[in-house]
Amino acid sequence: MFSDKDISHFASLETPFYHYDLALLQKTLATCATAAKLYNFHVHYAMKANFNQRVLDCIEAIGFGADCVSVGEVNRAIEVGFDKGKVVFAGVGKSDKEINGALDQDIFCFNVESIQELEVIDELAGAKGKKASVAIRINPNVDAHTHHNITTGLDENKFGINSWDLPACAETLRKCANLEFLGIHFHIGSQITNLDVYKNLCVRVNEFATWFEERGFSVKVLNVGGGLGIDYHNPDQQIPDFDAYFKIFNEFLNVRPNQEVHFELGRALVGQCSSLISKVLYVKNGKKKNFIILDAGMTELMRPALYQAYHKIENLSKSGLPAVKYDVVGPICESTDCFGKEVELPESHRGDLIALRSTGAYGEVMASKYNLRDEIRSAYSEAVS
Repeated sequence: MFSDKDISHFASLETPFYHYDLALLQKTLATCATAAKLYNFHVHYAMKANFNQRVLDCIEAIGFGADCVSVGEVNRAIEVGFDKGKVVFAGVGKSDKEINGALDQDIFCFNVESIQELEVIDELAGAKGKKASVAIRINPNVDAHTHHNITTGLDENKFGINSWDLPACAETLRKCANLEFLGIHFHIGSQITNLDVYKNLCVRVNEFATWFEERGFSVKVLNVGGGLGIDYHNPDQQIPDFDAYFKIFNEFLNVRPNQEVHFELGRALVGQCSSLISKVLYVKNGKKKNFIILDAGMTELMRPALYQAYHKIENLSKSGLPAVKYDVVGPICESTDCFGKEVELPESHRGDLIALRSTGAYGEVMASKYNLRDEIRSAYSEAVS
């Protein structure tokens, strides 16, 4: 929800740009931190969701760790001030250069996704005279009931070590003198709104933790990943139900004494704190279709073109007028450059301000310079002190 003051300010800025509500971000972070503290759960922020500097400053200040999927993210997290002892490096394809870089930073843990990767980390750590802490990412074959392109926990996905490879994994761990086994890691997908899915995940985590313990391994960390979704259709209902989310893990996860439970949340923390603000360049009315052509395109917000993601679209300049159905599109020379079809909006005109809501996660970070577009800008509403 935008105030008249917000809209007046937007009109003075060059579009398109990402607007960040830092007060909402702080409130979301505080709500999550309070809910997690109730069970002594550890939260790591999934850097891939958004690495805007002001956003990272807020997240670091709340005391969360960082979940990284490249050495670039590892380095950025540490530059911002995240505690190295709370930085985790995940990813199915870590290069030798990236592994060496993370070893040099003395991070908390590598989340390892293949037996070959275990051997590579062991060799590289040995060459540096170091011992690398590792958690084994296991593919639990749990259906997240989300979009196919953002499901990561099924046997058909590329992520993690499959259950039938665990005996070989355990044998490799015993042979690798330069590795310290910390625990097990899972991540079944993104934009999960059916919390019952996490009950199924807990069952599998319990089974795999027992499997390792029965073979003499001490499982110090249970990392259950993240994936908690947001309500894209109702962006003003802005903060996810972190209480219900963490309560499920408290009830269904078998946590041993001195065992830590770690989470990797991204979208749920930052998704609702940003909107992409654009202007109408042209309106094309036809016999079958009416088009609104914006100055923002798939280069600024890739999600709709990439996997038909929904973002609520609002005309900030008009209200109370009869609704017209428009296909809302961008200026890029691709037919997939479309934000929504048959979107009901007040009758719109050139120069109207348009907001694409809920763009805080996987919005700005996925922007590109395709068509040699200008770099996307950012604007902020100041955080409450």
